[in-house]
Amino acid sequence: MGRKARAATVPPMRYKAGLETRDRILRATRSLIASEGLDGTTIKAICDQAGVLPGSFYNLFDSKEQAILSVVRQAIDAVDPDPEHLGTDSLSDLVEAYITFVTEQGDLARVYIRIAISGSANNPEIWGRTMRHHQARVARFAAAISREHPLLADSEAERRAETLVTSLNGITLHRVMDPEFDVSIHARALLTDALAGV
Repeated sequence: MGRKARAATVPPMRYKAGLETRDRILRATRSLIASEGLDGTTIKAICDQAGVLPGSFYNLFDSKEQAILSVVRQAIDAVDPDPEHLGTDSLSDLVEAYITFVTEQGDLARVYIRIAISGSANNPEIWGRTMRHHQARVARFAAAISREHPLLADSEAERRAETLVTSLNGITLHRVMDPEFDVSIHARALLTDALAGV
């Protein structure tokens, strides 16, 4: 490999350092939201936990809200079994992805619930993202139900999807409050209920 080709594939050190700093800031933000909520997630707390100076924070983020919204995006993406939105996910795929999200990514699950409960009340941008995400998830769950049971009326598929998504959020809240709560048993029971009588 020639010198020019090698230089094109290796990111400059400043770029790599910037990515590492950004990751540390996002990890700190995620951890603080999960443990302290939005009120306890201050720029000072983020910088202290990430081990960075405020100037480094502001080189990468315009505000605390921008860092929080980046973490919200991570939480939303983490629960998605079909990030390319090809429409090939089954209802079981969607529920299993949710189980994996809650059981293997506890901090993000706590962020997801905290943002949905408290963050969206005071911040119209977070509220809008949270609602758009919820509506998109319900639509995907309804589409999966319709693919598996094409004779089911669209309104019934949507009703079942709304009930399922809302119940999964409730299960996640329970898991956040009680880490011993068995998400998988309850989530799979909801899946069975959503497909019952079809």
